[in-house]
Amino acid sequence: VTALPSISCLCGLKVSVLVSAVLADSTSFFCFWIWEEVSGYDENMNTIRTYQVCNIFNSSQNNWVRTKYIRRRGAQRIHVQMKFSVRDCSSIPNVPGSCKETFNLYFFESDLDKATKLYPPWMENPWVKVDTIAADESFSQVDLGGRIMKINSEVRSFGPVSHNGFYLAFQDYGACMSLIAVRVFYRKCPHIIQNGAVFPETLSGAESTSLVAARGVCVPNGEEVDVPIKLYCNGDGEWMVPIGRCMCKAGYEAVANGTVCKACVTGFFKAAQGDHKCLQCPINSRTTSEGATNCVCRNGYYRTESDPPQMPCTSICSISVPSAPQNVISIVNETSLILEWSPPKESGGREDVVYNIICKSCGSGRSGCTRCGDNVQFIPRQLGLTNTRVHISDLMAHTQYTFEIQAVNGVSDQSPYSPQYTSVNITTNQAAPSIVSIIHQVSRTPNSITLSWSQPDQPNGSPQDLPDLKSLVCVIQNQAEWNSSLTRSQTNTAVIRGLRPGTIYVFQVRARTVAGFGRFSGKILISYPLMDLHADFFVFVSSKRNSDRPESEYTDKLQHYTSGHMSPGMKIYIDPFTYEDPNEAVREFAKEIDISCVKIEQVIGAGEFGEVCSGNLRQPGKREILVAIKTLKAGYTERQRRDFLSEASIMGQFDHPNIIHLEGVVTKSSPVMIITEFMENGSLDSFLRQNDGQFTVIQLVGMLRGIAAGMKYLCDMNYVHRDLAARNILVNSNLVCKVSDFGLSRFLEEDTSDPTYTSALGGKIPIRWTAPEAIQYRKFTSSSDCWSYGIVMWEVMSYGERPYWDMSNQDVINAIEQDYRLPPPMDCPSALHQLMLDCWQKDRNNRPKFSQIVSTLDKMIRNPNSLKAMTPLSSSVHLALLDRSTPDFSSFSTIDEWLDAIKMGQYKENFTSEGFTSFDVVSQMTMEDILRVGVTLAGHQKKILNSIQSMRAQMNQITSVEV
Repeated sequence: VTALPSISCLCGLKVSVLVSAVLADSTSFFCFWIWEEVSGYDENMNTIRTYQVCNIFNSSQNNWVRTKYIRRRGAQRIHVQMKFSVRDCSSIPNVPGSCKETFNLYFFESDLDKATKLYPPWMENPWVKVDTIAADESFSQVDLGGRIMKINSEVRSFGPVSHNGFYLAFQDYGACMSLIAVRVFYRKCPHIIQNGAVFPETLSGAESTSLVAARGVCVPNGEEVDVPIKLYCNGDGEWMVPIGRCMCKAGYEAVANGTVCKACVTGFFKAAQGDHKCLQCPINSRTTSEGATNCVCRNGYYRTESDPPQMPCTSICSISVPSAPQNVISIVNETSLILEWSPPKESGGREDVVYNIICKSCGSGRSGCTRCGDNVQFIPRQLGLTNTRVHISDLMAHTQYTFEIQAVNGVSDQSPYSPQYTSVNITTNQAAPSIVSIIHQVSRTPNSITLSWSQPDQPNGSPQDLPDLKSLVCVIQNQAEWNSSLTRSQTNTAVIRGLRPGTIYVFQVRARTVAGFGRFSGKILISYPLMDLHADFFVFVSSKRNSDRPESEYTDKLQHYTSGHMSPGMKIYIDPFTYEDPNEAVREFAKEIDISCVKIEQVIGAGEFGEVCSGNLRQPGKREILVAIKTLKAGYTERQRRDFLSEASIMGQFDHPNIIHLEGVVTKSSPVMIITEFMENGSLDSFLRQNDGQFTVIQLVGMLRGIAAGMKYLCDMNYVHRDLAARNILVNSNLVCKVSDFGLSRFLEEDTSDPTYTSALGGKIPIRWTAPEAIQYRKFTSSSDCWSYGIVMWEVMSYGERPYWDMSNQDVINAIEQDYRLPPPMDCPSALHQLMLDCWQKDRNNRPKFSQIVSTLDKMIRNPNSLKAMTPLSSSVHLALLDRSTPDFSSFSTIDEWLDAIKMGQYKENFTSEGFTSFDVVSQMTMEDILRVGVTLAGHQKKILNSIQSMRAQMNQITSVEV
């Protein structure tokens, strides 16, 4: 018990010579039938007392022994450690066939100690069976001095328990065995101070995978930061997943490794909450008490309200404005200007000098100078410049300007004197025209289009050959090629001829003068379908403040097409939402099926828009096949119909053995239907839960390989799934996994009641499966799909367990942000868990491509030995989430190797000279020890301390497993 602080004993009953009288008493054990208390020897020839039964020559044995009443003490899950020995049946002469080498463990709950010789009855009901216990090693040797036994130790647990107490019972049904010792205990997480908060002693949950959240209370004079502070107590009695933290409030600093917030002593202050230490009062200031948040100026000294608290106080007599800036240099480039200068000779007795730029447009003479308009751009800014350089743009061409450069400090506004400045006069040159406004479509014919646009806001001179219209053919259906053409126009209209059906065109306009070309306008996209000339078009406007979804997707397609990596004949995914008429996309990508060919057999589920059914499809000239049928519920709106059929428009573009196959749609009859191939085993998550532990590792890897192959195909098609999860993978009778659920409406709707999808940045997102950048910035890419694929891998290897268990979505977000990752599922090969961790890289550019994932899984399948190595500590499915920022210390043999691995090798000699030469010693280092070995850089201190904390956690876990 002393070696396991997270374990509390409920009962420890050891049979020995010294306590045999106690165990023989009915308050310890009550025997039924022929259990006997006898003496024997253990494998070290020590004398022990046991309860023994060995009536194996009589059939139909049913021998019970019961413990005394054991009080629960609030525990929800009970653990029982049993030490016992079992005689090998084959070593007994003339052994009957009924001889056993196992026994059964039972429990019975009760609010009162009311057991008698006859109650509860000696049978499985009302007793609840925990398990059948088998020996790892039986004994057979017997000598004249007594029995020599091989002692086995097994631990079993059961729960939840809810009554005041319980009894344990051991049933022998034909074994020759001895029960030597029983220890009954529960697990708890100890009282702890972590991250500046106090967490109470917390009992583990009712299930081995339960996580019990504990709310922390900040230490006195500490305050929470950002989110409520929590720790989770897992089933092993270990704290894990710290969420949030407390920091010492203003006027207090952390001491004793963050367990105490101490008031700043007199003469020191701390202005804000945080980890930083108290600072000494600046010159000419003082504090009036301990715990000060600022230092007040002494009599005769002054500080402005905007001055930081660490700034020295200035004598009132010395308040003055800085002198003017010096040595101004101007560089004019067309309608842009760079100004540079030197600091003023006098700063006014302060160090907070900044600069303001005053711009005046003077036309042809000084008399007509006026302040510049808001269109003039200053980089980095116009007022409050801390550097002595500024870039000014968007000036008018052929115009004279005057710029005044002022120098001011923090108390200039208190001075009776005006700011001093230096002025410079410049004249701009000729320049290219400004950007052309958005293009408009005037008219169109089957093979031509007429466009118009407005003149530039700033022609910057007399336009010559003004408009220059550029047409880019970025996508030609069923071909991997692109080309561009240039059309010139002397007016603000142009007619483009020779357009071809089935082609998407992008148009941009720019103006040109003798000074050169201006920037291109925004894009206008025109799509000419093969059959319908009434195509849709979109105007795309690029700006710094907004980027519409169609543009970003189109840009991705253009880059993909022009990259040179597309194979001839390779199709590219076309978003059905780019069609003005959604029905057109359905007609183009989904086959219309006559309602008479469809026969619905039964309802098998409910979808977002209606019922999901199984049935039969028999089309003319084809055999009848089993299909799945999604129906659109009655009373739908036009938007719901559009969103419902959009999935068919997407699915109909795909053709791959690991992508669900679309048979067709029914749109001309009621109800509206989407018909797909039928997957006999349903969704992958529920299928795995129903068949927990039934598959080999190779079978599971085969499923993962199929999913990865389907995702590689979608990636090659330039399609981003956004909702990859085991619930959206379907499984057929041959265990082939196929990616499904291509409806994007859940990302557009706000009223879904599914708790899986949590609102984030204006839409619903499946938090537990979604990459951090997609949650925070809605940046969905194939790399974010890769993150989701890693979660799917974890779901498959854990047989459908819920990712992050019962943690809240916000706690999941916080944990991921703090670089925690899911641990390996039970019996998960280390190679597979490493692939999961690769998929969960924080930098999306470091995650593997789906082509690489498929290749990696293929290598594993061809070399099954690579799947035999298990991740360390994988026997505990609920270990703390992994922090990959620090390496596993057990992989190093020396402290020097560890320091090299965390890139802190420059401190090797420091550690050696101070005696920190073993992992046991290093794991106990504090911040004071780190300072003592000469680590003074804050970044290095944090890196070493984080690694030591990880080392300490790993050592604690290893100790727990060994015990």
